[in-house]
Amino acid sequence: MYDLLLRGAHVVDPLNGVNDIADVAIEDGKIAAVGPGLTGEARETIDLTGLVLQPGIIDSHVHLGEMWGSPYGPKMLAMNGVTTGLDMAGPLDNILDNVPKYGAGINMAILQFASPPFTFKTNAPSKQEMVDLIEKSLADGALGVKLLGGHYPLKPDVSRTLVQTALERRAYVAWHAGTSEHGSNLEGMIEAVEMADGYPLHLAHINAYCRGAIKNEIEEANIAIDYLKRNPNIFCESYISPKNGTRLTCAEDGQIQSKVTGNCLRHFGFSEDRDGVRKAIMAQKAFVIRDAGDHSDLVTGAEGLKLWEAAGSDVGGSFNINPPIPRILLAQAKRDDASFVVDAISTDGGCIPRNVILSQGLSLVKLDVLTLPEFVQKTSLNPARMLRLTQKGHLSVGADADITVYDYATQTPKCSFVEGHKVLWNGEVVGKSATVICTERGQKAIEARGMKAIVVDPGLQVQRTKAL
Repeated sequence: MYDLLLRGAHVVDPLNGVNDIADVAIEDGKIAAVGPGLTGEARETIDLTGLVLQPGIIDSHVHLGEMWGSPYGPKMLAMNGVTTGLDMAGPLDNILDNVPKYGAGINMAILQFASPPFTFKTNAPSKQEMVDLIEKSLADGALGVKLLGGHYPLKPDVSRTLVQTALERRAYVAWHAGTSEHGSNLEGMIEAVEMADGYPLHLAHINAYCRGAIKNEIEEANIAIDYLKRNPNIFCESYISPKNGTRLTCAEDGQIQSKVTGNCLRHFGFSEDRDGVRKAIMAQKAFVIRDAGDHSDLVTGAEGLKLWEAAGSDVGGSFNINPPIPRILLAQAKRDDASFVVDAISTDGGCIPRNVILSQGLSLVKLDVLTLPEFVQKTSLNPARMLRLTQKGHLSVGADADITVYDYATQTPKCSFVEGHKVLWNGEVVGKSATVICTERGQKAIEARGMKAIVVDPGLQVQRTKAL
């Protein structure tokens, strides 16, 4: 007898060549069978006629730490059909401490930020300081580390050493491109690609480097695509929202702390200081992230200014800074072997309110930018491989029963499951706690917190798959 039988959905599983009406049977948290008209009894049967069913959506760039907006990131992901998220900044302890109260039943991998003035005291930490941070982060349950170079840059040689040091310890390493020499733009991206020197690196949100800061935005996107084609060691994602995420914090001298925020203020013609932020908010160009009680939202104008001032400027923010054409070009670009240049569609969301993989990502399918199987590949199979999750991203018999179900016409999620357990159901998040994806060094720490751990080895090679 099956535990759960999902009947009549349009099932899309590119790895196994499924793109048709079928049933999906689940037993003991695993896929037991996929096919039309499955026979057999089930403890629960759910009719999904008219809906699309795909392997659980994996968002390969999210933020779950309160410093970026609120503690509600897991719920906000689950409400939008996401079953797994890669947090790209932490703080690690803050996220894990919040799981008992704010966990939503999803899987999460966490990269601890490796940046001044937070986890490093200066922008030139010693190698021993790097080793200490990496080892402690892995032991506490992180999958690896992330350089927040665009916001809080390190010196170039230090950045290179940090990437190499993390890889030496088989940690997952990601980089928001930027150093003290080059910012969060096309030049910073090229610098990061060259510094990776052929070693595997997750380069964050490629679209963020194609905003027209150096050249025309379309030319920047094409240059970025060319660099990625010539450097297959770079794994990456791109998000499709016009909104970015940053912090609006000002230092004691009034200067803006985040270089990304400075870039945005300069783009819209404001000074890169407290007065510039104030004017940008009142001009409704800058948005302040608000804790709305059970989710985050964005406010601007007089209300946003009041919130920003009440927080002493130390609050998350957002600008509508991402032009549309680069987002489309990066989503569809392919290598000569037919694999995607940008491996995954992400959101950079979580507690930052732009969790739009379905609400905006499916528009790429309706515009014939991607086929539906390609959309599934970029939102499930490819990010699963980036995270070395061999049992996720597909519906093979024996794979984890992580599933997202949605209405294609309205581009809205209807339900989701993690290992066969309901996470999103009838418009409500019913999942609890979290499963943490970590290395073997962090397994005991995660289990000591009462959470399940999925152990992976970031040092394993990733094999790309051509568009399916």
